[in-house]
Amino acid sequence: MTLPPLHLLIGSYTPTGGGNATGISILDGDVVSTVAVLDDPSFLAVDGDRVYAVSETIDGGVHAFRRSGSALEHLWDAPAGGDAPCHVRVDPSGALVVTNYVSGTVTAVSLQAAEAYAASSAGAVHGGGAGVGAGVDAGASAAVHGVAGQGAGVSAVLPDAALATEVLPDATGPDEDRQEGPHAHQSIATPDGTVLVADLGGDALHEFRISADAGSVSIEPLRVHHVTPGAGPRHMAWVDRDLIVAGELDGRVYRLRRDESGSFREVCATSVLNGPDVPSLLSHIEVDERRLVTVAVRGRDQIVVLDTVDDGLHVVGAASAGGVWPRHFARVPGYLLVANQMSDAVAVLPVGDDGVPGEAVGQIAVGSPACVIPLG
Repeated sequence: MTLPPLHLLIGSYTPTGGGNATGISILDGDVVSTVAVLDDPSFLAVDGDRVYAVSETIDGGVHAFRRSGSALEHLWDAPAGGDAPCHVRVDPSGALVVTNYVSGTVTAVSLQAAEAYAASSAGAVHGGGAGVGAGVDAGASAAVHGVAGQGAGVSAVLPDAALATEVLPDATGPDEDRQEGPHAHQSIATPDGTVLVADLGGDALHEFRISADAGSVSIEPLRVHHVTPGAGPRHMAWVDRDLIVAGELDGRVYRLRRDESGSFREVCATSVLNGPDVPSLLSHIEVDERRLVTVAVRGRDQIVVLDTVDDGLHVVGAASAGGVWPRHFARVPGYLLVANQMSDAVAVLPVGDDGVPGEAVGQIAVGSPACVIPLG
């Protein structure tokens, strides 16, 4: 089978996090190369020509780049507001939303303020003839990251006014090993103009209102939506106005709907696990244009597809992920691209008429892939 031409950005784990990559990789045709040297860029977000990456380290950070073809130009850095940032997303409010797993915190970065500050810093560097660190606030040290093909990049460290951080309420769950405290995993925009954050440690979805402009950014807590104890909510997706949630810890997919009070209530839940009792941890989840739900299952190393007819969740089928430890996946026409972290490869799976993938028809070699983003 001839594979389609693929153009992808791939986030990975580096030796800092026990992985084998050197930073952010790009696939252009059949060539994979490193385009930004960065510790543990485990999740990426792309918005136009902007690329945002977390650095999933203790006291982690978030980094912005401008993409031109297959090159990344480093623009600015910001603290993540916590430990082990594991997800980043551009919100309609104009903020970049970062969730920090270990510390259980959420940070919003005003992109308008970040762009203005980075531009003024670059102007100071080029106009004043100063070296690395010019244009950065006095007393702040400029972080420098190697950018493949560009040498060292000058970092603009954002001022405090461009960031806001919220700490999730202290909470625990029945899994003593994984739910000893709040763990913010993913954020998602709601149809109501708010933001939901999945708290794997506290078995809850936290709802916020985020506002951002050129001068400030804010996070306003609105309410907490509790889910089944021990579910460990990780990633979320929408089908119409119903929220689909992957329970990482209990192997169940949940369908939630707002009631008249504004709270999310469970409509139904379905286990995706059958067969031998092996460790199984749900990871990424998406809903396609046919309203089919696709979820990756680590441990079993499967991709499971469910339909959503009649307000339900019904397993259509399951298939091999094409590798070990499927952490994330993305769609291109006719194929599912699965980032198999422990196989050092992204598997290319053809998708059947029923939405269930077939056997892998290709493997894209890349160290410890954790996130895959198709580029237009």
